[in-house]
Amino acid sequence: MEHDNHYYKLTQDELKKIQDAQKELIREVQRICKKCGIRFNMVGGTMLGAVRHKDYIPWDDDADIGFLRTEYEKFRKACETELDHEKYYIQDLRDTTGYRWGYGKLRRKNTEFVRLGQEFMPFDKGISIDLMPFDNVPDHWLSKRIHFFRCFLYRKIFWSEVGSRTERNLIKRLVYKIMSLLPMDSVIKSYQQFIDSGCGKETRLVRILTFPTPKGVYGYDRKWYTRLAMYRFGDLTLPGAEDYDGYLRVKYGSYMELPPAEKRKVHPISKLKLPEE
Repeated sequence: MEHDNHYYKLTQDELKKIQDAQKELIREVQRICKKCGIRFNMVGGTMLGAVRHKDYIPWDDDADIGFLRTEYEKFRKACETELDHEKYYIQDLRDTTGYRWGYGKLRRKNTEFVRLGQEFMPFDKGISIDLMPFDNVPDHWLSKRIHFFRCFLYRKIFWSEVGSRTERNLIKRLVYKIMSLLPMDSVIKSYQQFIDSGCGKETRLVRILTFPTPKGVYGYDRKWYTRLAMYRFGDLTLPGAEDYDGYLRVKYGSYMELPPAEKRKVHPISKLKLPEE
């Protein structure tokens, strides 16, 4: 099951087993959150899957769980004592050397799901789900635009280590190479200050700071992460935006229409190791 630096084509059976392993990770999130009184909800393609398919989007190979920032920090803290460390591990910029995403991941031990072009990254790459913290977006029109640009810069700096090796445009690749020379300790410290500066008064919009938003969208309505309803997701029942239509229209447009086959995005990988049965 290994083809380092070469595209590994998943079979439908393998995709189903990846989705099952991710549901196991979601159950662990649900268990901890229920025990510790932490609020979370499905976001992104996972929420779309729940509404449109009552399960995964059939070709989807990842899962997205969202938290408002305060809840995300409670979850990270709770994992220190509550997470089943024999089976799972959590990753975050602040505690995983070489990790370069502005959101967390919960991973299954003794598995591998290595993204193509990221083989060199110096941390464990088990099958995972994304843990997405949502931070305040300033209400003021100018502050909102400055905030948006800062989010863009941090996203590109974090991506630069990969982009400096995989970007095909030579100029962009050079820019990524220069960005990748920035000392990560300083970048992470600066990013944490950026997060902290947005804490405090509740704003109308929130967003994942280092995840792109649709064109013209600065953030998402806070109510989509506070006013929740329960939805079927395969054999799970999970919270998601009560106003799912409002959320999914902003995120995806005509979300009930299936995209053409060539636009059904999967993440190219080079290595896969499934959980032992």
